[in-house]
Amino acid sequence: MMFAYFSLTQYEEEVTLMFQWLVDLNGKVNDFVWGVPAMILIMGVGIYLSCGTRFIQFRRFGTAMRATLGRVFKKEKAGDGSLTPFQALCTALSATVGTGNIAGVAGAIAIGGPGAVFWMWISALLGMCTKFAEVTLAVKYRQRNEKGDWAGGPMYYIENGLGKKFKWLAVAYAALGTLACFGIGNATQVNSIKTAITTVLQNYNVLNTPEALNVLNWVIVIALALILMLILLGGIKRIGSVAETLVPFMAIMYIVLGLGVVIANISKVPAVFGMIFESAFNPAAVTGGVVGSFFIGMKKGVSRGIFSNEAGLGTGSIAHACADTDRPVHQGYFGVFEVFTDTIVICTLTALIILCSGVPITWGEAAGADLTISGFVATYGNWSSIVGGVALICFAFSTVLGWSLYGARFVEYLFGQKATKVFMAIFSVVAILGATMDLGVLWDFSDTFNGLMANPNLIGLLLLGGGLFKTVKEYKDDPEDLSKAARARLGKKS
Repeated sequence: MMFAYFSLTQYEEEVTLMFQWLVDLNGKVNDFVWGVPAMILIMGVGIYLSCGTRFIQFRRFGTAMRATLGRVFKKEKAGDGSLTPFQALCTALSATVGTGNIAGVAGAIAIGGPGAVFWMWISALLGMCTKFAEVTLAVKYRQRNEKGDWAGGPMYYIENGLGKKFKWLAVAYAALGTLACFGIGNATQVNSIKTAITTVLQNYNVLNTPEALNVLNWVIVIALALILMLILLGGIKRIGSVAETLVPFMAIMYIVLGLGVVIANISKVPAVFGMIFESAFNPAAVTGGVVGSFFIGMKKGVSRGIFSNEAGLGTGSIAHACADTDRPVHQGYFGVFEVFTDTIVICTLTALIILCSGVPITWGEAAGADLTISGFVATYGNWSSIVGGVALICFAFSTVLGWSLYGARFVEYLFGQKATKVFMAIFSVVAILGATMDLGVLWDFSDTFNGLMANPNLIGLLLLGGGLFKTVKEYKDDPEDLSKAARARLGKKS
């Protein structure tokens, strides 16, 4: 018995050391992946695509808003194996509007200072065009899979757009994407759900003993995994239907409550914006010297911005490729709306909730959803922690749904249609394991895989830029999506 005890203890120590080695290795890889060259590539691609499309994200911003918001109240039907354009948007938004908007923004501010929000804005303004390009190319170069469903995304537009000689780049993207989906699209989301539930219960002194909370967390996570599996078994149609219902509800609920926090603290808003701009270039002046590096704020802002809106990752285009449409550029407008809603609206709102409410922030240390929920509680009282927790649960669960589709498409591209069933089973199990890991470690690993998978996609966008610019130039906007003044101008030209 004594020998077995020592053997088990030694095994546990070896596992701990191995895990710490992986964490340290990931830290070094993360520093390289999100280093200066990555910042140059991400920003450079955004500038290149913006210039080549004559800044379509601003020039056609009104058209993009009408093309997307105009679909909210329209009843549309899609063909077999596809989604309506609005369902495709909601499925993509379900993956992007997630814990990155609540926990990710909180972490970026705590570690990178308020200036991280400024760099989120910059990456989003360029990312609106990057996402437009990804969606347009995904619809243009998509193909039917073995079941007859539309399949598309970076791996398809890299291979079909650049030819077989670049298949290695497409395979690299799909392989890295498969690994990334278990982090950004699964483990971090489930862990954040657990954190939200724990925070709410502790605020009300319900089941606040470690043992009771642990049991409850396991029950919830296992139930979540079972619900997820039932939805995934229904295929893309069921994912689209759930996303179409869940996304507008959760976004509107969060925006209304968030605006309430801002209005209640309206006198602090000018100072908060001043803090964001000052900290962007001199973080030490705001954080008391704890966050003293300009590059840390930029790195956290850009990386968490991409984590949130996925512009540059290319993943959102996988959902848009399923849309029942024959107009790639028109669907690309949905990508502009997606990034604007996700980062400029919802991420900014989260930042204001945290900074306007005056909740204490431990600068330089990891933070998560509890910091954002504390902002609600400071304004509304304890009852708002329930609403904040529900919002986070909806955001996180919808992200898991969206990324389950992305992961299935990655695996399908690499190993064929039959392998997707195995992937779905593994994906559901990882949802359970994600609840047991440290949140800070999960975010770090997710950031690394995001950066790794972004590189093949960004290279593909650079090489396909010329064809994209030609497609945009040849496209004629749908008159239904134009303003009256624009329709009048179009009538005069014709």
